[in-house]
Amino acid sequence: MRTRLLLGMALLSTGLLAGAFGYGAANLVPTFNSVPLDMRLDFHTELMKMNGITMQGAMAVSALSALALAALTRGRARVLAGVAGLLTVVSFLITRFGNVPINGRIKQWAATTPPADHAEILRRWELFNDARTLTAIAAFAVLISLALRQTGERRSTTSSRLPSP
Repeated sequence: MRTRLLLGMALLSTGLLAGAFGYGAANLVPTFNSVPLDMRLDFHTELMKMNGITMQGAMAVSALSALALAALTRGRARVLAGVAGLLTVVSFLITRFGNVPINGRIKQWAATTPPADHAEILRRWELFNDARTLTAIAAFAVLISLALRQTGERRSTTSSRLPSP
């Protein structure tokens, strides 16, 4: 029962994380790139105030639930849950050491003036964003495969217990 709850928690939190990053990559970044720079910087700065709390929480719950699931399972399930947890940790590390420092610079630019190489720095932020989005989506896909695998195993175990007609 504990493993099913952990799997549910891992699926939900990782799905929310992948969905939020996916939405950002598919909708926010193109919008950032189509508005005037001062508007982008102001919006980006305000968005990061909220994202700092919600996204870190989603990453923490996702990583911890997947890694706890890995600790409580065996065999292939352990490997899959561990891979999902590590992919989420990678998303966190990319965010922490890639996006967050650039977010700090963007906040300064919004209050002053962007440097001459701001376009290159914003492009680097987008590359980090793409990388963390892909790792979060991969973690979610691994957890989905684990859930489907466990559902299939339960069905085959249940079918083998039923008497033949």
